[in-house]
Amino acid sequence: MSSSAVAFASQNHARFLAELKDLLRIPSISTLPEHASDCRRAAAALAGELKRIGMENVRVIEVQGGHPLVYADWLHAEENSGVPADRSTSAGRKPTVLMYAHYDVQPPDPLDEWLSPPFEPTERNGNLYARGAVDDKGQLWIEMKALESLLADGGFADGGKLPLNVRVLFEGEEEVGGEGIAAFVASKPPELQSDFALVCDTELFAPGLPTLCVGLRGMIYTELEVRGAKTDLHSGMYGGAAPNPFVALAQIIARLKDENGRILIPGFYDGIVPPSAEELAAWRSLPFDEEEYRKTEVGSKQLVGESGFSILERTWARPTLDVHGMPGGFIGAGAKTVIPAKALAKVSMRLVPGMTPAKSFALFKSYVEKIAPAGVEVDVRLIHQGDPCLVPVDNAYIRAATRALGEVWGRDTVFIRSGGSIPIVGDFARHLGIPTVMMGFGLPDDNLHAPNEKFNLKNFELGIVSTIRFLEECGN
Repeated sequence: MSSSAVAFASQNHARFLAELKDLLRIPSISTLPEHASDCRRAAAALAGELKRIGMENVRVIEVQGGHPLVYADWLHAEENSGVPADRSTSAGRKPTVLMYAHYDVQPPDPLDEWLSPPFEPTERNGNLYARGAVDDKGQLWIEMKALESLLADGGFADGGKLPLNVRVLFEGEEEVGGEGIAAFVASKPPELQSDFALVCDTELFAPGLPTLCVGLRGMIYTELEVRGAKTDLHSGMYGGAAPNPFVALAQIIARLKDENGRILIPGFYDGIVPPSAEELAAWRSLPFDEEEYRKTEVGSKQLVGESGFSILERTWARPTLDVHGMPGGFIGAGAKTVIPAKALAKVSMRLVPGMTPAKSFALFKSYVEKIAPAGVEVDVRLIHQGDPCLVPVDNAYIRAATRALGEVWGRDTVFIRSGGSIPIVGDFARHLGIPTVMMGFGLPDDNLHAPNEKFNLKNFELGIVSTIRFLEECGN
């Protein structure tokens, strides 16, 4: 790896890490209104950094009712705007990459489980601990510092240039559904015209194993509101006659899945596209220890789920249904014998190829309304959604990523799917017609969305180098 950009990154690694810590100190929690100003502060900080490193046309894009987007570009490599990737490669023209990441983070609760303050980045055991360390500020900073290294004097062969055309789009609403960026991408603005996208928001399958994610589950996130009496009632006076929305809600939830983990919604599994025999064989060859996974990642007495499917199939290629919370009623100290007037549950479903959010939600809503107990009314609401996706691996950009990762990590790159959802990948394919390279550097035990979230410091360093080499490969 003789690239002078790689040398620049190595020389400036300590500064890069210190700058990341500054970004992590901003509590840009997108779901809490009281942190809206922090989200704006994070967006402004990113815009300032993009200007400082030499990116152009930097602007903060307002999102109605949401958190801002941050855009920048550098388009001085040989242009190929609008030219398909296969033609641009054969014609020797420079492609355009759309680099995406998000600056918003999840709430840090429960705070008492953190070993160090969630917004005071702390190094220990070779990791950096903070909310957003890996999801996604640390990985966003990988993209930012790769660009800085390439743009620095001597960063490219003839100094201070990028090896390809670059557009940058950072968002602040990924953790709450990403409606703002979805609408922006759907409008197909000319400033997003690109040949492919790069997303650094995934993970390595195992430590030291270079990994490309080529499949994501989709998602629908819903709320079930069950209403009984017109007001809260005394259980002594009305218990036995008045409907109890919490009991009704429990009865509904109990009928959504059977004891073997199979979803009971009629027609829910229709049309699912299973993984190919070749893909399943590749998954079986991965270094996966089910018992170690149970102990270190899940931490439960045993694993559950659909019988007849491996753990990787269950988490990557099968739909799920989970309950995330049931707020309402009396939850304070002591006792209050109340029959609540309403109860709420937050329920999500992960979707796989062959399923659509619209059809899945319609089936779910119809089934819940059908099985609702007598005496209550049920309102089924869709909060946000995202399509499942599979990325074809037979394109020049996946091949470039495979070469770059293999060079930096010294091992063959593996292809995996992810059980999570990144809705923007589907939006890029649907509205812009471009493939996405999902090249992330987290680890399965990084505790994203949980207390003590971390990012391995070596992965942060090698992630910057990998991204530099990937962009250089694409430009060549």
